[in-house]
Amino acid sequence: MPFSYDYLALAAAACWAVASLLSANAARHLGAFAFSRWRMFCVSLMLWSVALVGGGWASLSPHSVGVMAISGLIGIFIGDTALFAAMNRLGPRRAGVLFATHALFSALLGYLVFGEIISGQALLGCLLLVGGVMTAIFFGRRGNETHAWEQDNGSPWPGIGLGLLSALCQSVATLMVKPVMMGDIDPVSASAVRMSSAFLAHLALLWCGLAVARPLRAINWPVFGMVALNAFLAMGVGMTLILLALRYGEVGMVAMLSSVSPVLVLPLLWLLMKRRPATGAWLGALATVIGTALIVTR
Repeated sequence: MPFSYDYLALAAAACWAVASLLSANAARHLGAFAFSRWRMFCVSLMLWSVALVGGGWASLSPHSVGVMAISGLIGIFIGDTALFAAMNRLGPRRAGVLFATHALFSALLGYLVFGEIISGQALLGCLLLVGGVMTAIFFGRRGNETHAWEQDNGSPWPGIGLGLLSALCQSVATLMVKPVMMGDIDPVSASAVRMSSAFLAHLALLWCGLAVARPLRAINWPVFGMVALNAFLAMGVGMTLILLALRYGEVGMVAMLSSVSPVLVLPLLWLLMKRRPATGAWLGALATVIGTALIVTR
């Protein structure tokens, strides 16, 4: 993968890290489905506005629209909703551990479908990166941590299942768009199609009267502001960067680099909560940094 595209994946991870903190309270206020629906609504408006003004919509073809729409249903409608449902049960830190496994799923699927092989220095870097992410998040909690984001809400097992489902959906959706992104399709327009398909699916659930699709509480302006900012950072900027990175990068490598997002959350939590991360978090972060350096300098 060209050197610059490594940094696109890392920039996407940074966007997701910041956005995840914005989403925690809003997702618990609205519920996973309502939060995702409002987020998809906001980002669809943003992306289509850019695509229409910039003319990128003209790069879309019936085939690319179909692939992107299905990818949106799998990766965003199912995957993102499952992630926020897991976050509501486990908190953003532990949900992040499970979602980080999408890097492993993507590497395996990239090998099986495209024959992508990670070896040498890059393989060592990937092992350190994934191990570091898991260590930093899994051992990132202090024994006396009582913040609401660290508390369980019911049995953890449904949250674990939802977190793994979200990771698998993310990997499959990323794999699907790789061949399309290798063409001349505009990444903003491609993202707009993905987000719109997810939004329409969420809207259909609401119109069908499913109880799970209804908001837990009415949305208000502060919550809407958090949702809109999350939509802009995570889906508008972050996912567009990922699609652009996939144009020239391997699925597994892009997924590996973008999986550092949970580690980037740790200093942000430290800044917001005024509590230094645990020793395990520091060790995991160090391994992640070393692994990332080995990958980008391969």
